[in-house]
Amino acid sequence: MSDTFHVVCPKCDATNRIPRDRPADAAKCGHCHARLFEGQPIALTTQRFHKHVAESDIPVIADFWAAWCGPCRTMAPIFERAARELEPRARFVKVDVDSEPQLANEYGIQGIPALIAFKKGQVAARRAGVTDLNALKGWVQQLAI
Repeated sequence: MSDTFHVVCPKCDATNRIPRDRPADAAKCGHCHARLFEGQPIALTTQRFHKHVAESDIPVIADFWAAWCGPCRTMAPIFERAARELEPRARFVKVDVDSEPQLANEYGIQGIPALIAFKKGQVAARRAGVTDLNALKGWVQQLAI
């Protein structure tokens, strides 16, 4: 295992290398100096999404959702709490399927909310529908580095 891992900045999308022997939750971007982990999901466009998935060494957990979706609104605070509690072991991102329909189509999203976990740029796991916090945390922890 390498002495470092890569994470994409949530603000400027620069890829950063973090030493494993330092606390990642305090890490800052080498380009824009923003905190790399803010304890909240990041809303991503298709282009930004592909960069985060391809260049992050930690799992990326994507919530595909829509503002009009009742179950998505139920899932949102659960997903936000998971981000607060589990970063920096995983990156939490949100994709609005109405704003990014091509991305939703690319990953075969047929119902929302839909969670997809990416590891090393590949789909590692999927979950459909609303899930409780403990189940979500257990699912993510199985994937984390």
